[in-house]
Amino acid sequence: MSDILLEEVSIRPPSARRGVLRRFLRHRLAVLGVVLIALLGIGAGGAPWLAPHDPDEIAIAERYVPPLSADRLLGADDLGRDVLSRLMYAGRISLSVGIAAMLVTLVVGFAIGAFGAYLGGWIDVALMRLTDVMLCFPSVFLLLFVAAFVTPSLGSMALMIGLTCWMEIARIVHAQILALKSADFIAAAELAGAPAWRIVVRQILPNTLAPILVAATLNTANAILLESYISFLGYGIQPPQASWGNMLTNAQSDFQVDAWLAVFPGLAITLAVASFNFIGDGLRDALDPRVRDA
Repeated sequence: MSDILLEEVSIRPPSARRGVLRRFLRHRLAVLGVVLIALLGIGAGGAPWLAPHDPDEIAIAERYVPPLSADRLLGADDLGRDVLSRLMYAGRISLSVGIAAMLVTLVVGFAIGAFGAYLGGWIDVALMRLTDVMLCFPSVFLLLFVAAFVTPSLGSMALMIGLTCWMEIARIVHAQILALKSADFIAAAELAGAPAWRIVVRQILPNTLAPILVAATLNTANAILLESYISFLGYGIQPPQASWGNMLTNAQSDFQVDAWLAVFPGLAITLAVASFNFIGDGLRDALDPRVRDA
């Protein structure tokens, strides 16, 4: 009997899940976002096979070759490196940092919000005051401060962004769990003698997935933007390894003459961030329990 109580969670029936999918597919911008992210992901993931050139190959004779020239579809930069190839390899860094940082924010934010709300008392007060203190400082300033003392790499960038951007997730989870604490299935699990960590993971987590998924997509967009911003300022991924942010940095000295060197990485950042935001909007509408199929 206790095992049944411990496994009891509020899960959408198959018909409800189909309704969520239908509502998501009706959100045209969300579907467009999925398509664009898929294309960016294929280009980045398949860069070793799809890129027309070595991204670090220097060809001085082809410096500043404009787009649509011979075998340089998007032109070449100040060292003659192929812009399309560098964009594809840069996408591997920027998208990986965004997704990894999002996972860090989910783990840290859920842990702080969930255990604070469920345990209550001084633990809840301490964790929520920590969240409030972190919210007082803009994420960009925190990142710049930490980045000045950390050797930049894909892993360190993801950790830095994730550990400075978890507060929104913590607040969302905290509010959701305060509303769930009085639910019958939580009381049943407590009566069955389940430990706090198991109730949080097995009972509470599945019932907070909807707002967490929405926040996760929006946080991925924010992480990509922060990585680009930090790399643009020179504190992020360092050349010759390419990211969309440091490609913008390299292009700024040539902006007056060859603006297209900044247009392409800027466009990639814009498409990635907008796509994740569109997906987040679509998930928010599709998972809203107040929305019903027509």
